[in-house]
Formats: sequence, C-alpha cells, structure tokens
Amino acid sequence: MRKTPEFDIVVYGATGYTGRLVAEYLAQEYAGDTALRWAMAGRNMEKLAAVRDQIGAPANTPLMVADASDPASLYAMAERTRVVLTTVGPYQLYGSELVAACAETGTDYVDLCGEPAWMRQMIDAHADAAKASGARIVFSCGFDSIPFDLGVYFLQQAAKQQLGSPVSRVKGRVRKMKGTFSGGTAASLQATMSAAKANPEIYQLLSNHFALAPGFSGPEQPPASKPEYDENLNSWAAPFIMAAINTRNVHRSNALLGHAYGENFVYDEMLLTGPGEQGKAMAEAVAADRSLSSDKAPKPGEGPTAEERENGYYDILFIGESDDGKTIKASVSGKRDPGYGSTSRMIAESAICLVRDATDTAGGIWTTAPAMGDRLIKRLTEHAGLTFKLEG
Repeated sequence: MRKTPEFDIVVYGATGYTGRLVAEYLAQEYAGDTALRWAMAGRNMEKLAAVRDQIGAPANTPLMVADASDPASLYAMAERTRVVLTTVGPYQLYGSELVAACAETGTDYVDLCGEPAWMRQMIDAHADAAKASGARIVFSCGFDSIPFDLGVYFLQQAAKQQLGSPVSRVKGRVRKMKGTFSGGTAASLQATMSAAKANPEIYQLLSNHFALAPGFSGPEQPPASKPEYDENLNSWAAPFIMAAINTRNVHRSNALLGHAYGENFVYDEMLLTGPGEQGKAMAEAVAADRSLSSDKAPKPGEGPTAEERENGYYDILFIGESDDGKTIKASVSGKRDPGYGSTSRMIAESAICLVRDATDTAGGIWTTAPAMGDRLIKRLTEHAGLTFKLEG
C-alpha cells in the first residue's frame, strides 16, 4: 500500500508557457482552499521561484526540481504526489519515462497529449502496470480532447434518456473558434511527422481510427479530408486539424465504456466555414493550410497575450443520428482561447477531479469520459468556463 503522498498535485513544467498558466490558475481559483496541496516542478529551481513570485502564488508554494533527462528525478517526483500534471511536451520526446514512473508508483497522471502513436505505445507498454499499481493515466486533458470526448459522452447520455438508446452516428462540428493553437501542438505534430517518416508502423497507427482501442476494429469512418457542403447546417465544412487525435480518443472512450455507443459507432469532426462562395473559399483555404507543420508555426513557450487569451472562445455542435432517423443535438462551448486559456483550466480541473471526485476509478490508461465523465463535466461547468447543453 502506497504511503500518503505530500501533495495532491504537482505541476510539472511550471516554468513553461502553459504550465505557468496552470500554476497561476491553481493559485487564483483555489487560493482559499487550504486542503488542496499542490507544488510546482521543473528543471531549474531559480526559474521556478521566479515564476511562483510572478504569478502571485504564495511564497511557501513548494518547488521541486525534475528533469525528463533524469529518470530518477521523475520517480522521486511521482512518489511525492497523488497526481502529476505535466505540460512538458512533445510527450513522445519527453514523456515516456514519466508515464513509466507513474504507472510503477501508482501515481495518477494527466497531460495535454495529442500524439496518438505515442499514446498507443504507452498503452501497450504500461496499461498492465497501471492497473496493478492503481495509477490512473489520463491523456489529452486539454482542448484536445476534452470538449469533444465529453461532448460525445454528454450527447450519448441524453440520447439514451430521450431516444431510449445511444445514437450510432455523431457529427462534431466546430461552429466558432477564436484563439491560437499552442506551440506545443505544433511541436507535437512536427515530432509525429518525423517519427512517422522513420517508422512505417507509426503511419499505420495514424491512419487507423481505432488505434487507441487495441483489439477492436469498427466500421469505416468518414475520411474528412476535403471540404464539403452540409445542407442541413447551410454551411461549408473543412477538415478539422485536431480530428486526428479527437476521433481516436472518442473511439477509445467507447471501447473503455464497453462500447456504450455501439460497436457500429461512426464519428467525425469538421470546421464550419459558412455558406456561399465565401464559405467555400474559406473551407478550401483551411484544407490547404499547412502552417502548423511549417517553420511559421508557434514555438513551444510562445503564446498569446493575456488579453488575447481572455477574448478567445469556442463553440462545438454535436449532431446525433439514430439508425431509425431520429436526431439529437448538443453543444459544448468555452470561454477563453482554446489552446491556452481554456486548456490550462481543463487540465487543472482534471487533476482535481481525480483527487476529489473520481476516487472509485480503477488503475489503467484512460480517456476523460470513462475516467471522470459527469463529475468532470460538473467541475468544468462550475470552474473552467465550459457550457454543456442540449439544443433543439
């Protein structure tokens, strides 16, 4: 039996752009919550102390040194906390030893990973150890993939109540979004492409919609590779760049929930660009955009101003269709820009949810819907500026 750790949460990567936002959120949102024990970790003690002071965290906020190149420091960090919240990516470059440490020591883990091939490698390597130790490893606790994973879960829960059964087809359509993708997202994409060039097996994983549901092969999924016009929504739709990770996580959730959405479940995501020639032109421009994989992409550590973060938002529509032609709609919207302002709150609340709410979730490698479900939706609604609602 593991001894009671010193901390509930350690924010690893707290001197980085996103990690700093997470620490700042905890310092402000939970300032009066003396029961929440959290600490900041990173490679340099002086930088940690400077960030602690800059974000207005209490002077006695604990700090610890941990470095991805020093596995012993990662194990030591894992031993001291109930949850490691890591923003240190790309995870395929800097995350493998930390997942191993958490799985072995029984420490919960949350990250912002959007790297499906690496996630599958971690599932294959550490799922059994996490189940044995009781560690709950939860990937993708930011904009990829919480609004989408929990959005589908929320819609399916309503479908079971209103229609009597889950729906076999769900369309995720991003209606509005203002904000920037993070430098970490760009770096992860570029690292994944480099890895795929060196290893053909990674290409196969990336093209498999069920890559994160080992042993299961479901129905053919929509390719979502080119613009299309949606007559029901009176809008052109373009491929959504984050669909490659979100769809895999949604199918893993379905598998972990015992295929609660059905074994014939079909899901895709696209970005709505509006009607007419202008909407078509915008959809074609989005489909042709390769900036995230280019030299022009934001770099890790870079990000928008505080004002830009606060003024961002997103709004995602989910349309469920049953086999007998019935439909049901739900939406997930969020305040603040998706890549930073909202993401930093989502991962913080995911960590707190594991500590305080989802205490009955068993060890293993999870997605957010089966690990935390309604309990995380409640937290995100009350604290993080997200709204989940059914639409007519």
